Amino acid sequence: MVGITSLFEIGKRSLLASQSAIQVTGNNISNANTEGYSRQRVRLEDGLYISTVPGQIGSGVQAAEVLRDFDEFIELQYLGKSSEYLRWDTLSARLQDVEGAFNEANTEGMNTALARFFADWQQLATRPDDSNVRTALLADAQNLQIFLTGADSRLEQMRAQADAALEDDVETINGLLRDIARLNVAILGAEVPGSINANGLRDERAALVRTLAEKMDIVYLDNGGGNVTITTKAGQTLVSRGEYFELKVEGPQAIADVAAFDGSIQFSGQSDHEYLVQVVTGGALGTAQFRVSVDGGRTWLADASGNDTFSAQAYANRITLPDGKLDVWFTAGTQNLQAGDIFEIVPHKGVYWYENSSSKMNITPRIFPSGQEDASRITGGSVAGICAFRDFYVGRYSEKLDALVKTVVWEVNQLHSQGTGLDPLTGWTATNAVRNTGVALGGADSGLIYGEKLTAGNLSLSVYTDSGSLVRTVGLDLDSGTTGQQNFDPAVHTLEDVRAAFDAVDGISATIVDGRLRLAADSGFTFAFGADATGLLAALGINTFFDGSRAKDLRVNETVSAEPDLIASGHVNGAGERNVGDNATALAMAALQHKKVAFTTTFEGTVQQTVQDNYASLVALIGADVSNASFNQDYHKTLADDLARRQDEVAGVNLDEEMTNLIKFQHAYAAAAKLITTSDAMIQTLLGIKN
Repeated sequence: MVGITSLFEIGKRSLLASQSAIQVTGNNISNANTEGYSRQRVRLEDGLYISTVPGQIGSGVQAAEVLRDFDEFIELQYLGKSSEYLRWDTLSARLQDVEGAFNEANTEGMNTALARFFADWQQLATRPDDSNVRTALLADAQNLQIFLTGADSRLEQMRAQADAALEDDVETINGLLRDIARLNVAILGAEVPGSINANGLRDERAALVRTLAEKMDIVYLDNGGGNVTITTKAGQTLVSRGEYFELKVEGPQAIADVAAFDGSIQFSGQSDHEYLVQVVTGGALGTAQFRVSVDGGRTWLADASGNDTFSAQAYANRITLPDGKLDVWFTAGTQNLQAGDIFEIVPHKGVYWYENSSSKMNITPRIFPSGQEDASRITGGSVAGICAFRDFYVGRYSEKLDALVKTVVWEVNQLHSQGTGLDPLTGWTATNAVRNTGVALGGADSGLIYGEKLTAGNLSLSVYTDSGSLVRTVGLDLDSGTTGQQNFDPAVHTLEDVRAAFDAVDGISATIVDGRLRLAADSGFTFAFGADATGLLAALGINTFFDGSRAKDLRVNETVSAEPDLIASGHVNGAGERNVGDNATALAMAALQHKKVAFTTTFEGTVQQTVQDNYASLVALIGADVSNASFNQDYHKTLADDLARRQDEVAGVNLDEEMTNLIKFQHAYAAAAKLITTSDAMIQTLLGIKN
């Protein structure tokens, strides 16, 4: 009797096991199109065996647990490739915007504007006294300015868009970290090893981890028991059990790593680089020396003279870094700077990892000027793509555009400042200011934009009467108290020295207003400049054609623009004479189109090219970057798609297979029911024998 009743128990267990299997199969079928769902299956377990005659007899089957088909090894590979793909996908899309903007400028205006500008000077050389030619030259120069400032403005807009996208991504990342930590806790509370698996929660967490990997590259560690730890590749913990550590986007700042100095480092200006400032000689402000790197200390910035150390100064004598983008100064504290003190200047929005409210780490993705990536920062996902676009790619384009403008302004102004227009000058106020009139003009603390271009030597100027008669031609004497003419030395002479030298010339008065030198002819006199071996006129912005030094501040000089007759087409010869019909300066300007001149950037160094070749190289650089990004996008997408397909083969729901399983478990269920009815018939038979 006991043996027969056990059949009921075996049949019941079989019914329940088959029912569970059919339920799981049904759930698979209904979630066949649910994104992130992983196929599940029931693990059937054989029951206990009872030793009897003729031997051990089983006690049936039971549904032990519901398992989730998911390949963790493939998933880890997918997370890495997904990060790479999203990085290049983000970068490619944004670079195509840049390419579109510059192709438009290239085909419709920029090269044409450059060609017209130089052609106008050629035209002026043939008719130097034609006012229409002068007016046309000014119009085309202003058109060139519009294209260059417009290109810079578009790059600036793209930077702003990248900043906004970065903030959105970091906000999304923080939400993902919070939800993953919450799921860690939920899974830990729900699971019982060997019997209850939180498959749905695991699917939900896996989907969040995938989204996180699309935003930034991560390291995923499964600690077992449903708990996972997620870190950055450099080791900063993002999630561990129920804890998560937020990221923040913060504005420009300087981070100090100092031994005792309790003052601070300050800066102004804009740059796409991050700067490492290292104190090499300790001491008080004015005594301490520092050096600066934009590649994490691999190389150090040097000025035009090769100097790579600078004096730590207060605000009044702040240092302009050799790339001309930042002014740096220190505020004094009770403790002096010490050799080895480090400051990190981040002059743009960055991403920071917070361990606690008072401890943070800069993890902003960074690519050095050499193209090498900083492995200690975020290197993958859309965050890396956005920062690489903003800082490295747009930064290079912007720097190259600025280098083009800076060179064009310098070369044009250097020629123009040594020329003369239809009329001599009655006065001129320099356009470039000096920060401190008492320091050498060639020093980094003078603040003179083109100070590094100055060389030792002299310049000549001629004084005329109102009627144009030559009064005198003299060289600038920088020390009237010493016998003989004393030449200008950029390492020694200050703006005050230059003012005094000009003021000592009979017929000319010189003053300094707001750091700018102002020259005025005395009553009854005019003046014109001759050869200038020092570059002083062009550097100070005296008798120049353009103002500014970067694409964003490029302008045609207002004085020249208001008086086209002041456009320098001729020159003052060695005898101090200004001849009607002279076209020497206009010819030199026209020849500048085909002259190779120096363009300097931090990533290319100094190259010798013509102006139009330099612009063409910028367009070619953008095209090559777009092509490279597109190739990498396709390459990593192919790899990521392949891994996703392999995961789908494991975790995806195959409806044909599920239908087969459904039929299989249906038959098992029917057989179990038949076992119960058979058992019942057996009992009835036994009861019939008794009756």
